Amino acid sequence: MQERSAREVWRAVLGRLQLQLPQTTFDQFLRDSRAVSFDDSHFVVEVPTTFAVAWLERRMYRDIQLTLEQLAKHAVGLSFRVANGLAVPEVPAPETPAGLPPGPEPVHAAANDPLSRTTPGFTFNPKYTFDSYVVGPSNRMAYSAAQAVADAPGQGYNPLFLYSGVGLGKTHLLYAIGRSCVNRGLSVLYVTSEQFTNEFISAIRSQTTEEFRYRYRSVQVLLIDDVQFMSGKEQTKESFFHTFNDLHNSGRQMVITSDRPPNALALLEDRLRSRFEWGLIADIQPPNLETRMAILSAKADELHVTLDDAILELIAKRVQRNVRELEGSLNRLVAYSQLMDCPITPKLASTVLDELVAGTDRHAIDPQRIIDAVSGYFKVSTDEILGKRRTKKIAQARQVAMYLLMYELEMSPTQVGRLLGGRDHSTVIHGAGKINGEINEDPILRQDVLTVKEAIFT
Repeated sequence: MQERSAREVWRAVLGRLQLQLPQTTFDQFLRDSRAVSFDDSHFVVEVPTTFAVAWLERRMYRDIQLTLEQLAKHAVGLSFRVANGLAVPEVPAPETPAGLPPGPEPVHAAANDPLSRTTPGFTFNPKYTFDSYVVGPSNRMAYSAAQAVADAPGQGYNPLFLYSGVGLGKTHLLYAIGRSCVNRGLSVLYVTSEQFTNEFISAIRSQTTEEFRYRYRSVQVLLIDDVQFMSGKEQTKESFFHTFNDLHNSGRQMVITSDRPPNALALLEDRLRSRFEWGLIADIQPPNLETRMAILSAKADELHVTLDDAILELIAKRVQRNVRELEGSLNRLVAYSQLMDCPITPKLASTVLDELVAGTDRHAIDPQRIIDAVSGYFKVSTDEILGKRRTKKIAQARQVAMYLLMYELEMSPTQVGRLLGGRDHSTVIHGAGKINGEINEDPILRQDVLTVKEAIFT
């Protein structure tokens, strides 16, 4: 098969994997990968580093091979090699606690390469810059704050705390800050909270805690992704508390992300939550229709395809939950068009999207699934949601269920009332309307509802 066809097949594979993997994993190991050959029986992919080859062969080989075979309709061999064209033998990736790749070393600007790093397997993806971030009403404050931090680290918003649901751009802004600071010659360290935890455990086991402390407290900019995963890890929280104090007292910049605001991180200690609130807290909401269309337009330009506004609007209306899924859907549509050698029309887009979201179409969701998801998240029983008790906790869970059944499944108030214990339609209208109004003013409730929706529709 020609090289162009190999690229098209690989783009389709990446479109699927982007929807399945955590954003940081996709960015570190797959985003910069490139298909170089496909002869119908064997597929060759280039990645930037030897470490990436080893990690993909150990962690992702079978998943990628299965995706290739689904597209090719027959068995396919797969091999990875580094981008200089030298084949790399299949060797296991270095073992780390909890199966995570090693965290990066602090980044220092080099004279001839401002983005050089001392640890293989991680770079600040050049696509994740402030210029490539599509700004709209839902993310303008977070974007402006991130730019201010990048322009004057340690002098303004310190720490900067960004929170949102999955796939809405927190990591993009972290990368943009990191890349900007590296370009200015600052030392930068980006890690997830799980990497921080695993490195801390490793340091204790190997009696290298001094090196661990120096690694984190000597940088000028520390970027911590998904801090909520520190919840319940007492020694890790203690270490991070002292790291935070040391960096803050010395005027070093910290940027922290989470899936919820500090006051909703119930399992973190008060002293950590209060420190997160010292600087600026900014949330990122799901983008509105116009912003989603702008994101799709920018992605289409990157893929060198031209799409009518009607097609952009169709995709934007069908895919609403997060930017990652939005981009992945466009990747798949473009790849399908190229593989089938057919133009992208509204009919084709609708067909591909129907296939993509068949498992999560809102009208195919069983209403009981929504009730069960609300019950599990708010820790109240289904019988309590359907019953007559009206404690604050039960009432809120019941109203969230009303809201999701009405606004997500488009059920009538009468249908919802019958489903929820035979309630009057006016009660349902009041309860759903109450949640619909409060989620615009209460960030904790808004995040609660988003989390339940993600559990239902993913």
